[in-house]
Amino acid sequence: VKHRSLFASLCATVTQSSTFGYWSADHAIDFNPGLTNAWSSCSSTIVQTNPWWRVDLSYIYRVSRVVITNILDCCAERINGAEIRIGHSLENNGNNNPICAVISSIPAGVSSTYICNNMEGRYVNLFIPGYSKYLTLCEVEVYGEVFFRAGTGMRVNVATWGTPVQSTLYYSWYAHYALDGLSYTCTHTTTQTDPWWKLDLMKTYSVNRVTITNRPDCCESRIDGAEIRIGNNSSDVFSNPVCAVVSTIPAGATYSYSCHGMEGRYVFVNLPGTSKILTLCDVGVYVIFPGNSELLNNLV
Repeated sequence: VKHRSLFASLCATVTQSSTFGYWSADHAIDFNPGLTNAWSSCSSTIVQTNPWWRVDLSYIYRVSRVVITNILDCCAERINGAEIRIGHSLENNGNNNPICAVISSIPAGVSSTYICNNMEGRYVNLFIPGYSKYLTLCEVEVYGEVFFRAGTGMRVNVATWGTPVQSTLYYSWYAHYALDGLSYTCTHTTTQTDPWWKLDLMKTYSVNRVTITNRPDCCESRIDGAEIRIGNNSSDVFSNPVCAVVSTIPAGATYSYSCHGMEGRYVFVNLPGTSKILTLCDVGVYVIFPGNSELLNNLV
């Protein structure tokens, strides 16, 4: 199982930054290395700045290696400098995830293997930084094993996979401080009416629970009355259903709020009222991924 490419048993979803003619993203995982007709079995972007290709593995894996097959008939040098990135985030289309390897070059028609040392992630990206670049891939293979235990469900904090913003910014108390795992770095809005913090999870999830950590140093009562909302409306906070209302959280404490599988792409923490300040020191968003030994132990 560990030695089989993950795409063999999953309905992996692939996309790329642009498409040249018929050279679609899925041609890179069609088990055809393009040694005869590259146009029908290789992917390619148009010439552009920072082209990329991405596969969504649907679950989190420990990736041991990635194999890339380069085009045979021409332009082998186009792959030079491509970065293999693996991680959980879709920020910058996944191109900000950690790097497994940088491809110096691959001879025409050759398959090269890159060791990733069990890097964990749901998304695997090929990314070429720079201007006037093509990204052409004739085959991509991803090998590894599932992060979850077979046959079980695992509760996963998906908050750090998303992109946070807040209604206003007080000095350097940025929205992403609620996701850094540090209780002493916090978000902070200015004093305003109905302040809010929003997390875009990039796709819809069934949310099991949300955790909030209050600031430890002062002003713990500011969180009183905050609403946790989950839904799919990015622009209208109050149109999204309420998971829970925060009555109070002691200074420095973390409280958990059950959301019973509420579905949504966006998680809001908003504070209704005038002359309010919203401060969050950590936010967790937990979903349950199902386990299935046959599905999850075979990657792409």
